[in-house]
Order: sequence, then structure tokens, then C-alpha cells
Amino acid sequence: MNFIDRFMSVAGKIGNNRHLLAIRDALIGMIAITMIGSFAVLVNNLGQVIKPWGKLLTAIFGPNYTTLGGDIWFGTMAFITVFAVFGIANRLARSYGDDGFEAMFIAAACFFLLLPQVAKVEGVKDGVWGLIGVGYLNSTALFTGIVVALLSTEVFVRLSKVKYLVIKLPEGVPPAVARSFAKLLPGMGTIFIFGVVGLLFRKATGGEYFNDWLNAVLVAPMSKAVDSLPFAILLVLLVHLFWSFGLHGTNILAGITTPLFTKLGNENIDLAAKHVTDLKQYSVLAGSFLDAFVYLGGAGATLGLLIAMFIAGRKRHKQMLALGMPPGIFQINEPVLFGMPIVLNPMWIIPFILTPVVTTIIAYLAVSWHWVYPVVANIPWVSPPIVGGWLATGGHISGAVLAGVNLIISVVIYLPFVYAHAHIENKKLKAENSDSELKIS
Repeated sequence: MNFIDRFMSVAGKIGNNRHLLAIRDALIGMIAITMIGSFAVLVNNLGQVIKPWGKLLTAIFGPNYTTLGGDIWFGTMAFITVFAVFGIANRLARSYGDDGFEAMFIAAACFFLLLPQVAKVEGVKDGVWGLIGVGYLNSTALFTGIVVALLSTEVFVRLSKVKYLVIKLPEGVPPAVARSFAKLLPGMGTIFIFGVVGLLFRKATGGEYFNDWLNAVLVAPMSKAVDSLPFAILLVLLVHLFWSFGLHGTNILAGITTPLFTKLGNENIDLAAKHVTDLKQYSVLAGSFLDAFVYLGGAGATLGLLIAMFIAGRKRHKQMLALGMPPGIFQINEPVLFGMPIVLNPMWIIPFILTPVVTTIIAYLAVSWHWVYPVVANIPWVSPPIVGGWLATGGHISGAVLAGVNLIISVVIYLPFVYAHAHIENKKLKAENSDSELKIS
């Protein structure tokens, strides 16, 4: 119990950290942007993968039907880091009791002033001033945006609490104007500080910009480490270990995993938008990988458990099947987790953790060996199994096959435990019946 208390205490601190919550909430709040952007790429690619579909779209909208998808991608995915800066700054400032309005603009200004002002253009020797490459605005710069949004908001909030920096206007001044002037000096001070730091950083590194340095030193190595089988196994183990104690493992780790998966997933979407056919350039553990191939029916792939219970044909499972199967098809499995219960139940914790580990290994290897097309679209986490695999891979049948194979494997793993549980329950029932008969006699 002491171990459980300490474990839950650590989990609570991780899950309630204001900075991780700000990152998680901002990226989740951008779901409409990322979803429409990825589906625009999905529709464009489906026209090439499924020729009849492509011909139908061409007949209806003309040969340039992909232009709309390209425009939607550009208006969403190409500026994903900018949206993240606004969202993270707003959420973090509000966690300190600030309204977050001014913090968004201050963070955006700090982010932009750290970017190169000259872009390399073919045929122009010294480049062109005033152009910003897409690589400094899309998911490639996501970690830079996160770092700048967090730091600039921390500085701004702290300066806003210094009484000598707050300008108080007469009562007759409109509230909006008074509020803006109250935070005028803290906002100016924050931007000035980041401008000086950015200038000194470039002087110290021989002209290298912060985003380029951060990508080379931290982001690139970390992305390679994240997009690996050991990390995938470790992540799945931690998520399900938290769930075994009744803690929402996915949400607890979302502040750490969401930016990582978002970055890799968006990079895959960008490659698909450019029609890159070299699968080696795509990341494996990206975007909706776990939702599409591992979390089949929710954490623990519990749809496999429900199917195993149906195969076992036990009358005692009838109520649980009726309660858990409909939401389980849409990846919602709280009725099963707390109804069986799986939480704090050693009998079910073993297959609950084992199943996603096995399916993660199979899915990762299948994609890395290019047997299955990589994830190139974000899908709603409530997408039904098999359908989700098909959508996540851009309409490739290989994605649906992989999800189907993993679902079958989950059933196979759970089935012996279903029979073992039934056997134990029968023994208990017989023992209780024999005790009652002895008392009557």
C-alpha cells in the first residue's frame, strides 16, 4: 500500500503539472485544425491509391480537385507551431490566474523575433529579407514554439505581478484600455528580454538561430529515440501500469507524449502531402499509431477481451457484453475497466498489460519493415478498430489488415484468462454451495 500511495502521488504530480497541462490542453484544443488538415491530405491521397475514387472526384470537381486539399493543408498544418504558441501561452497564463489574452500575443512576438529574417531563395545570393520558411512555422519548429511559449509566459506573468511595472489609469478609462495599459510594461519587458537573449545567442553560436540549434542538439536525437521500439514498449507499459491502479495513464503522460507524437505525425502528413513514396523517410511511432493499431477498444485492447468473453459463451458475461461492447467498438472502455473490474485485479492485469505490449511490437515491426504503410492521417480516437487502421494509413488496406490481425491476437491472449476466470468462479460457487449445505444439515 505504501508503494501504491507513492506511485499514485508521483502520477498525480505529473498529471497535474501546469506546464504539461498547458501543452496537452493546447494541442488537444487544436484537434479541429489538425483533423481537417490531415483529412485533406487523406482525401487527396485516396484519389491516387483508389483510382475509381480519384476518377469520380475528377469528374465532379475537375482535374484540380486536389487544390482545395492543398489549400486546407497550408492553412492548418503549415502553421501548426504558431497555433500552438498562442494556445500554450493562453493556457499557462490562465493557470496563474491571468486572463491569458495579452500573454498569447507576447509569446507570439517572442517566437517570431527568434526566427531568421532572411530566407534562402534559389538564384538570390544573399536570400530575401522578410520571408520565413515553412519549416520554421510547421511541426518541425513545434518544440521551439513550446519552449518559447512556456518561458515567455513565465516571464510575462512574473513581471505582471511587480507593482512598480503596473500602470493604473483613472476609473473613467474603459476597462479594456485600462487592462492593456496595466500590462504594457511587463509585455514590453518580456519582448525586450527575449530580443536581447536571441541576439546574444546568435553571437555566441556564430549566427545560428535558436530553432536550428534546438533541432540539431535536442529535437533530432530525441525524435529518433522516441521513434523506436524500446520507447514504444516503455510508453505502453507505463500507460497500462497507471491504468492498473485506476489512473488515466494516457492523460497522465499526454503532456509528454502529445507533442512528440504530434510532431512526428505532422511530419508524416507533410511528406504525404508532397507525395513522397520513400517509406524510409516516414516515422513509425507517429500521430495516431497507438489508437489505430494498439488501443483496440481502448487501453488494454479490451475489445479483444469482450470478443473472448463472447466466444466463451458464459451466461455470467451477458450483462458485461451488453454494457461494454457498444462503447468498446468506439474505443471507450471504462465500463470494462471498472466493471469487470480490471483495475487492481491481478487476474486481469496480466493480459491487460501483456496484450498492448505484444500488439505494439507487432505493429511497430510491421510498419518499420514496410509491410504496412505508415500513419499519414490523424484520426479521432473513437474510430472503430480496423476502420481506424485503414484511415490512419491514408486508405491503405495494409493498415486495416494490421489492426485486424492485432485484434485477433488480443482475443487469443485474453481467451485463456477468460476460461481460467470462469473456472475459478465455478470453484468458488461450488465451495459456497457445499458450505451452505453443511449449515442446513
